[in-house]
Amino acid sequence: MKNNNKPKMKTWKKVVIVLTTIPVVIAAVVGVGYLYADNKADIKNGYNKEIETGCELESKYLLGADLKVKKTTFREEDPIKKVSVFYPEELETSDHAYPMILVMNGTGGKATKYEPQFEMYASWGFIVVGTQDKGTGTGKTTVKVLNDMLSLNEDENSIFYNKIDPENIGLTGFSQGGAGVFNVLTKYEEAKYIKAAVPLSPVSEYMTALATDYTYDSSLVKCPILIFAGTEGDFETETVIPLELLNEQYDKITAPKAMARRIGMDHDHMMYSAGGYVMAWFRWQLQDDAEAAKVFTGNSPELLNNPLYQDQRIDLGE
Repeated sequence: MKNNNKPKMKTWKKVVIVLTTIPVVIAAVVGVGYLYADNKADIKNGYNKEIETGCELESKYLLGADLKVKKTTFREEDPIKKVSVFYPEELETSDHAYPMILVMNGTGGKATKYEPQFEMYASWGFIVVGTQDKGTGTGKTTVKVLNDMLSLNEDENSIFYNKIDPENIGLTGFSQGGAGVFNVLTKYEEAKYIKAAVPLSPVSEYMTALATDYTYDSSLVKCPILIFAGTEGDFETETVIPLELLNEQYDKITAPKAMARRIGMDHDHMMYSAGGYVMAWFRWQLQDDAEAAKVFTGNSPELLNNPLYQDQRIDLGE
């Protein structure tokens, strides 16, 4: 016989349970959403095949080379957390050293969000190094990783033992990382190891002095430097370095230099849209690639004639 006299939970108790459960559910949803956004790739596989190019050499160096690439990682303390190193597979059995490129993240960025770019760089014969540091502007963590990589170059138990060429090290970074490039080049003794650099849409010198803890002085740069920015954006919201400030910074630099702005590109797209010329610069500066040099040298440098760029300037002191 059915018992109809079972005690029933009072309505107010049910309400308490619901009210205490809702925040937990919301927190879980928010947490999942944050993890998704934090790990969502900023650059997808095949990205370089979708970027419009305006000239032959830009296209060549953007598409990557034929070398197979491998990846290894090692742990670091916060805020670096993890170092990702991409390198040509042949390095493991070769008897020569390779040039190295250090990559500095923009605000909130991390290497694992744009690994296809690292792979493209490495396919051209570079060791390419990035971190999970989301605030690289001061340059401190990049210098730490540079020293760690140089230590591995002297460690007989490392795959990088005698495989890093300390005479040919490059540095690039986007946004805050672009400002960080200037800081590494001008505030640390380790700047002596950097042979060439490429800041991509860097936070301007003016803005860093106004509102950040990673201010820099571009006049102190000593190595060859190539600066890119886009033409679209709102200066008031820091989405692009305006031409006036870009020219001002450029004019202060006495080292060999070049600059250009990619037409129609906003701040975020400058992370990768000029990648063909980033690679051409490093191939020339760090690997003595004569064909890559034609982008920047000679009677008619390709960069000056590319219809996808404007405000180009080249001053190499030759």
